Amino acid sequence: MNPETLATALIDVLAPIVEARRPGDPIALTASDIVLERPRNRDHGDWASNIAMRLAKQLGTSPRELAQQIADGLAAVDGVASTEVAGPGFINIRLDAAAAGALAKVIVEAGSAYGHNDSQQGVSVNVEFVSANPTGPLHIGHTRWAALGDSIVRLLLASGANAVREYYINDAGAQMDRFAQSILAAAKGEPTPEGGYPGEYITTLAGRVLEARPDLLDLAGDEQSAVAMDLAYGLQLEEIKSSLGRFNVPFDIWFSERTLHAKGENGTSLIDQAVDRLREQGHVYDLDGAVWVRTTDFGDDKDRVIRRSNGEYTYFAADAAYYLNKGDRGFENKIYLLGADHHGYVHRLKAVAGAAGDDPEKNIQVLIGQLVSIRGARLSKRAGNIIEMDDLQAWIGTDALRYALERSPADSPLDLDPELLQKRTNDNPVFYVQYAHARTHNVGRNAADSGVDRSEFAPETLTHETEAALLGALQEFPRIVGFAAEVREPHRVARYLEELAGLYHRWYDNCRVIPQGDDPIESVHRTRLWLNDAAGQVFRNGLELLGVSAPERM
Repeated sequence: MNPETLATALIDVLAPIVEARRPGDPIALTASDIVLERPRNRDHGDWASNIAMRLAKQLGTSPRELAQQIADGLAAVDGVASTEVAGPGFINIRLDAAAAGALAKVIVEAGSAYGHNDSQQGVSVNVEFVSANPTGPLHIGHTRWAALGDSIVRLLLASGANAVREYYINDAGAQMDRFAQSILAAAKGEPTPEGGYPGEYITTLAGRVLEARPDLLDLAGDEQSAVAMDLAYGLQLEEIKSSLGRFNVPFDIWFSERTLHAKGENGTSLIDQAVDRLREQGHVYDLDGAVWVRTTDFGDDKDRVIRRSNGEYTYFAADAAYYLNKGDRGFENKIYLLGADHHGYVHRLKAVAGAAGDDPEKNIQVLIGQLVSIRGARLSKRAGNIIEMDDLQAWIGTDALRYALERSPADSPLDLDPELLQKRTNDNPVFYVQYAHARTHNVGRNAADSGVDRSEFAPETLTHETEAALLGALQEFPRIVGFAAEVREPHRVARYLEELAGLYHRWYDNCRVIPQGDDPIESVHRTRLWLNDAAGQVFRNGLELLGVSAPERM
């Protein structure tokens, strides 16, 4: 019996009670109206509901009296072992072993689909993250957003959303000119120009550019700069893509800022069109020769210039055009993951959403991440002034690094301990979870060697208290996934997996899958193998949502 079937049973029990107390005036209830929670103290049962407290006033009775009526009716439902009323009107529900244990087979048969839910069904969402300038390697801040952004999309997809990962390539503007000049200076053996990009990686890129275009330094000034920019930009972008690929972060869309500036067949760019569209909405005005957007109407601290008096567009213009373009591509909802130094963007982007006719509280979400530091990490030898993603990954490992970055809320500063993350002990959270998964496979291998298989399933035999606790946690997984997707918090899955690992290890210590000595193989042993394999499946599914591997041996 799962929460959905239990909620349906509660509604069936409530129907005659409501009819008796409000004849001809029913209360429409659906499964989503029935809140079921796991009691903190398992002695109080498997599930608890506050439905009596919510409906008592409408039915003209006290919460405890209504709760007792519901409890009496529910006690007669197949699969319910007992019910009791607690406190001001809570209903504690205990399932019988067979009803609770049936979940193990459900999970094994569902496989990788277990945990998937429809809580985000019909939601279209564009998740933009990392979006580093293509002028250098990815650093430690980008690493955190890469892990979190990718897992948020995985959660949304598992919850039924139409979600994509998008990388905004900031390949237009002054930083690209400085990048080109830095490459040319290195190619000529000259010092880095003022405001340019230092580091050995620039020298390496310059060498690769010269290999591709040996005649680079013979070209005229403007052509020389353009060729250097395009070649170096392409090479650096490929390096960024490779870094993210090694970190198990696959982007669905790579969106070039140049697309916003390019003139179409009608002679206008997406930025031109964005200004016109905002003007049509009534939020654009002209002042002192410049064009402004009245963003203060939507909570911004000041109105924003979208085109300067000299005719040049501001960065805000590109932000507005980009936001509108996402909507034009069918994404009703937009999530932006930005670094700790981007707080000023929150009101600005929400104002763009409002000016575009969207709901700033619904259609756009801006997540601001806090800084992350790693004890003992050294600045990149190539870049000189940053800690590179590639160096961190090589040092700590993809699984440990991703898991460590995902197991805390985005708005919490992080100080990671590499020595701990490389330990093969239970003090290391990722090892603790991965080891639990590997142990399920070890149990399966040993069971096969001993002749224990899944040819029989007798859930009524799963009566040990550790089995009830493990089943209760496995039952929670779909709800955890759906909630984590809703609140954009992958750390809830990580913390759940750690709790599940503890419950699995306690079950392993108390319940044998393989008979002891010469004892015969019984129904309980085969059924426990189902439970073991169900736990392994949930570990795999949870780690997959975090982009972390699930090794079968450790």
